Amino acid sequence: MDVTTLLLLLLVGAIATYFSGDKLASKVALAFSVITLGVSLKLLHDFTQGVNISYMGSWIENPEVALAFQADGLSIAMVLLTTTLTPLILFSSFGTTYPNAKSFYSLVLFMAFAMTGTFLAADGLLYYIFWELSLIPIYFIALIWGNGDADERRKAVVKFFIYTLAGSLFMLVAFAYLYQKTNSFLLSDLSKVNLSSTEQFWIFLAFFLAYAIKIPLIPFHTWQAKVYQKAPTVGTMLLSGIMLKMGLYSVIRWQLQIAPLAAKEYMNVFIGVSIAGVIYGSIVALRQKDLKKLLAYSSLAHVGLIAAGCYTLTLDGLSGAVSQMIAHGFVIVGLFFVAEIIYRRYETRTISEMGGIRSQTPKFTSMFMILVLASVALPGTFNFVGEFTVLYSLAQTNIWFVILGGSTIIFGAYYMLKMFQNVMLGETNAKVFAEITSNEAIVLVIILAFLLFFGLYPKPIVDFVTPSLKEILLNINRFN
Repeated sequence: MDVTTLLLLLLVGAIATYFSGDKLASKVALAFSVITLGVSLKLLHDFTQGVNISYMGSWIENPEVALAFQADGLSIAMVLLTTTLTPLILFSSFGTTYPNAKSFYSLVLFMAFAMTGTFLAADGLLYYIFWELSLIPIYFIALIWGNGDADERRKAVVKFFIYTLAGSLFMLVAFAYLYQKTNSFLLSDLSKVNLSSTEQFWIFLAFFLAYAIKIPLIPFHTWQAKVYQKAPTVGTMLLSGIMLKMGLYSVIRWQLQIAPLAAKEYMNVFIGVSIAGVIYGSIVALRQKDLKKLLAYSSLAHVGLIAAGCYTLTLDGLSGAVSQMIAHGFVIVGLFFVAEIIYRRYETRTISEMGGIRSQTPKFTSMFMILVLASVALPGTFNFVGEFTVLYSLAQTNIWFVILGGSTIIFGAYYMLKMFQNVMLGETNAKVFAEITSNEAIVLVIILAFLLFFGLYPKPIVDFVTPSLKEILLNINRFN
């Protein structure tokens, strides 16, 4: 068994979900996602035992495109993030009724299929196809099942689609140029080609435009908050929990390896852009009155710090960035689910219309509080591990980077705790807040258990991804 089994399962699951009908769609989708998680854990076991679970096959002869899927510690970690969060996201949706459910849930599985392919692809054109395929389902999920005014939602989703597609075209041009140099799209060949410093700069910039929009980094972030707000919560979870990690992963996997000279020469510039996003996202989050928009700008600040860690070109920076990618995926899905739970009971996302929930549901309040503390990287949570390691790598690069980047901790603690106070504390709300259901509790408990366990014992994840990160760094430093 190799990694193509995962892709086939998700694709077959999407088709089966669609033909299962509206009544069974959610259950069929959840069943396939759980099976896929089980298969991914089996592949993880095989990989740790030295079994080759990568795949290489021919596909197109001219131009030469291979069905190449690479499985190493980094790609498997991202695949596991996808296959773990997907069933949680699907299960969290069971408290909401969606019209045309068969289409909705099949699109969720198809998006998981595309994202998994992006993390595994080792051929540039194949990678690009999966990258673009992931846009299609989220476009329809946000457009058809989103909330708010239909015209505003359509404008937000179209802007997101055009932005992302336009950025990706620069990346496609870069791949076409590299193919002329190597007659190959394989990453193993592209990462060895000798390019001049000028060529590397333009290749690096082309990739940066695609990834900066997807992550997003400022000033390419303008699509994010509106789409997060207007998309259904399942769509927001997929975007924030998994899809933006495609950009961060690709910085490490593709951009840094193909254009290492440009990465080194302009390192301070791109770290500066990333940290600017940390400060901007934190300041704008302070002013938000809508809970989902506040969480969207909070995510913008955190991913800016992750990107800064990637661009330090150090083992600590890359390791911390990967840890923080995984931790952020879990915590942001948990926070958006909390927002959905509140919306199901109060039918509002306006913070000022909440408050007084703690006195009615202490269990939910406690779980929400732990998520907030994890978001601000409290020691003992997995977020602290990644954030501290990234800040340490920034300190090795430039002391001002760590001072400015560390502002995410101060600002984050302020706006997240203030949000928690306004949403959960105060006098008892006149509206009745029903205690969370067992389904809702299961999702939150699994997320919290993951964040706390690996917060106290991060060694398995760190040790698992380190060998592949070392290999990437060797490739980046090949001109030294």
